[in-house]
Amino acid sequence: NQQTSKFTHSSDIPVEFIRKHVKLRGRLHRITEDGLEIEHIPITLPLISSWRKEPQGLLLVRLAGVALTEPGRLWLQEELRPSQLLWFQLLGREDETLFCYLLVNKGRYFSVNLNEEILRRGLGKTVLVKGLNHDTNTYWKIHRNLLKAELTALRKGVGIWKEESEKENYLEKFKDSWRKIWKKDSYLETTGADFNLKKDSYYDKFRRTYEMWKDSMSNHSLVLKIRELLSCLHFRRKG
Repeated sequence: NQQTSKFTHSSDIPVEFIRKHVKLRGRLHRITEDGLEIEHIPITLPLISSWRKEPQGLLLVRLAGVALTEPGRLWLQEELRPSQLLWFQLLGREDETLFCYLLVNKGRYFSVNLNEEILRRGLGKTVLVKGLNHDTNTYWKIHRNLLKAELTALRKGVGIWKEESEKENYLEKFKDSWRKIWKKDSYLETTGADFNLKKDSYYDKFRRTYEMWKDSMSNHSLVLKIRELLSCLHFRRKG
């Protein structure tokens, strides 16, 4: 039964689990520069697990949508206890690396999303979630939430956003790069505040433009992109 099997390699996990963004339970072993090494703990009956010999192996998990800084890695080491139980929600996979949302229980009814928490503290920058299907509502929902978290850090001026010059430099490069990319892929015609879409799919065009812009901003965060993203989602819902 795949629901009760212990996964010791990324390739063991069914594609269906990735597609459905299944949450798995695990035990943290250590945090490295490459990611978190987590032992998958399948959900089984205590009687069965007591006598069944489980295979050994660790999964390499990275925080989906987050470029973690060194202070961010140190914060994780302080925040997470050795052998701590946590949940990791599968979002994407690349080679042997899993890109996940990491969730830690805080009390009986409350859990913390570590991806968003790190961005709120200014301990990382947002990046595109590798392996996540672009043609899903989940893709847009996740990136919107990550951007909101990063915007919170920028507004508070915490972590990597403490320096005003860092924020100003980013904002200027953001404006210039996005304006150039938007103009280059001129599928939008504007008249005043109105936008008229051409026959080509706006969604597909925006996705390409979004990725081109991200490439041009490879060393910068996606924060502040939230306004454009929300605006485009608004038009996408209307379409």
